[in-house]
Amino acid sequence: MILGQTTRKNFTQNPKNDILSGLTVALALVPEAVAFAFVAGIDPLVGLYGAFMMGIVTALFGGRPGMISGATGAMAVVMVHLIQKGNEVGINLETPIENLGLQWLFITLLFVGGIQVSAGIFKLGKFVRLIPHPVMMGFVNGLAIVIFLSQLGLFPNAVPKDISIWSNTSEWFSTLFSNAAFWKMMGFIGLTMGIMYGLPKLTKKIPAALIAIIVVACITIFGGIEMSTVGSFIQEGGGKGLEGGLPTFQDQIFGLFNTLAGHWDLILSTAVILAAVGLIESLMTLNLIDEMTESRGNGNRECIAQGGANMLNGLFGGMGGCAMIGQSIINIDSGGRGRLSGAVAAITLLCFVLFGAPLIEQIPIAALIGVMFMVVIGTFAWSSFRIIRKIPLSDAIVLIAVSAITVWKDLAVAVIAGVIISALVFAWKNATMIRARKRIQPDGTKTYEIWGPLFFGSIQNFTSKFDVKSDPQNVEIDFIESRVSDHSALEAIFNLVNKYEAEGKSIKLRHLSEDCKILLYKGNPKFKEVIVEDIDDPRYHLAADPEKFTKPLSEYNV
Repeated sequence: MILGQTTRKNFTQNPKNDILSGLTVALALVPEAVAFAFVAGIDPLVGLYGAFMMGIVTALFGGRPGMISGATGAMAVVMVHLIQKGNEVGINLETPIENLGLQWLFITLLFVGGIQVSAGIFKLGKFVRLIPHPVMMGFVNGLAIVIFLSQLGLFPNAVPKDISIWSNTSEWFSTLFSNAAFWKMMGFIGLTMGIMYGLPKLTKKIPAALIAIIVVACITIFGGIEMSTVGSFIQEGGGKGLEGGLPTFQDQIFGLFNTLAGHWDLILSTAVILAAVGLIESLMTLNLIDEMTESRGNGNRECIAQGGANMLNGLFGGMGGCAMIGQSIINIDSGGRGRLSGAVAAITLLCFVLFGAPLIEQIPIAALIGVMFMVVIGTFAWSSFRIIRKIPLSDAIVLIAVSAITVWKDLAVAVIAGVIISALVFAWKNATMIRARKRIQPDGTKTYEIWGPLFFGSIQNFTSKFDVKSDPQNVEIDFIESRVSDHSALEAIFNLVNKYEAEGKSIKLRHLSEDCKILLYKGNPKFKEVIVEDIDDPRYHLAADPEKFTKPLSEYNV
């Protein structure tokens, strides 16, 4: 009963809000899918149908109700090289194969889906929790900048490329100010943003983005104002429009494997990169939406849904993709919280392509740019400017580096770099925290009281605390305030005990955790004589997987 109630709650809490926000998102998906299809060098229909399949599968089966998936720029820039290489091979064959690169993409997406599904099955989605907050803020800021820059490509060519702002400053500005199309677009972008800013102050019952798009579209259509629209944008990019049939494998597809000889490394390496980029962007977006909605998504379930959607794209001829942070934020801000909103967005997008193409093609690009600019403003973590001087220098460096690498390279590289930098800083700081308090007991035994984490980074400092040759006959090492964290730490303890025994001295280890004791016993049974069994031994599990050591120590055969 509770499961049924939870399922219904996830599907929709407010049908009206979910439906209206889904319609808004569908409008915003069109230019994005088209633009990213052009980036990848494929037909717009492949991007649109890919966005539909990603959207419907992840909306119904994904781990985050309300999150929107579709064709994304992060994956499009990875696809370009594969598609270009495949097309070159297709042209050079004795019997040329048209669009071979696109068919290679479909095969690659099957592997991408398999990798992502495996990540979900093996519960790798939980590793997104290891991403530090500075990395998250850098990711958000970098992605906001990327979204902003992607919209600049939709503007008309305001100034010819042969006029430089540095060498011909006056001519550059005079040409800019005389470009009526540019300023006309700026005016409608401003109107869209103004409606989205002001309407929620009057009422929040209807999505401001949807109303802004409708108002601007009505003004341009019924006012007879000529400007760039979705349809003209597609045609200028080399497409024919939104009308067409669902792309599928050509009849030659089953013979393609003969043309892949010598190229499997490219297919598989691209698949791994696409899978990583898609999962990182999706899980980071899921984490961000969790914070916005104060709820908890399921990362592993999202991995499986993303993988299944990409496999369907490979089978039925879509572009593939992952979660879209911009459209997800539009959905959340418009009131979409349930799975219904994502499903409505995906189905509406398909209906646009199949039945409403002539109408959608008349929507001004300026309205959609205005919506995305408001998304940029809402996405960027403006608080980072306020806290940049208050947080540790290492965190500030990570935040800035992740933002810059996201813009310079891509999201996956930026997040991985940020996590590595954060991990190295953490390891370095903790490596210097190991301490040893020394005291002589009444019986002459020298006790070392270890304080701080013992792991690969601190073992050198740990070893340097001991004076094996000068110490008395009896030595005791107390780990009550230390945590033995990894195999390197265990090896350091092994070596230290061996050094004391080589000098003919007695050494005892106290207050080790049970899991650490078990691993030491397995390494060498003689540790039964070295380790002192204390009643107040610590119970933390850090030296190994805690699930492996759930029984009392006496029950282990060591």
